[in-house]
Amino acid sequence: PPRWERRDGRLPNPGSFHSLHRSCKDVFPQQIEGVKMIVNKTLSSFFKVSHMLHLSAVCPSYYRFHVEHLQSDDYSKDKDAPALIGEMDSSGSLNAHALLHLTERVRARTVFQTQQSQFVTWQFETEYRGSDFTAAVTVANPDILRESVILVAHFLQSVSSGLVLGGELVYHRGRAEEGGILTLAGQYSRPNWVATLNAGKGGAHASYYHRVNKQIQVGVEFEASTRTQETTTSFGYQMELPEANMLFRGMINSRCIIGGVLEKRLIPLPATLIMGAFVNHRGDKLQVGLGVTVG
Repeated sequence: PPRWERRDGRLPNPGSFHSLHRSCKDVFPQQIEGVKMIVNKTLSSFFKVSHMLHLSAVCPSYYRFHVEHLQSDDYSKDKDAPALIGEMDSSGSLNAHALLHLTERVRARTVFQTQQSQFVTWQFETEYRGSDFTAAVTVANPDILRESVILVAHFLQSVSSGLVLGGELVYHRGRAEEGGILTLAGQYSRPNWVATLNAGKGGAHASYYHRVNKQIQVGVEFEASTRTQETTTSFGYQMELPEANMLFRGMINSRCIIGGVLEKRLIPLPATLIMGAFVNHRGDKLQVGLGVTVG
């Protein structure tokens, strides 16, 4: 349950570090380009497969096969549900993801990614969720021959019913370089809004999410990078029209990019029509996309 609904006097678990900005990011539209068709098929309550065909004029077209196995149907509504997920596209690239609940509080996650015949990413994560805190350690791309590794440690603590504080420590070691980056994080939430801030040596990331009513949600993001010396401010909104079976997401940012995606459920057919357009006024570019999801 949300933090503000706890009435037993105990502080709630703050969730994972990766989910701090999720409420705001879910409001923004996902960029779509070209023609995309997705066919989903549920074989059982635990096993699902999907086929995706993407035709594009900007990047190479591809076909992707996706398979997903849930450990238990009780977690079907949980985004962190135990699962085994695999994807492979027409170029031979593989993306494999495994999330297991070792105990009630301990979760293990493994990710493998290949680009055609070469390994790109392999990482292992262990997360412990206490009653009012979350601690996680990730080991990414360990290579004994090249003497390189990336270590990431996360910690979040619920200070009050609405306030969460924590941080992230990233350590990288290689033959030619070695270093670490510390990022502090804080989040304050109320029933209708959530404010989040990450700040460290690498830059800052702030977001604000607000639910206006049952149909309208808005979000604002600010990102600053010390490496690129660039800042970006984005505004996004989501409007749902249940009577028309429509969902619209729109955005505009400081880079003069404006975009929107409209989703229309084609009742009584088990299909959703997706139409999107993004305009970059500064770069004088236009991207238009059309998609259909079946199942």
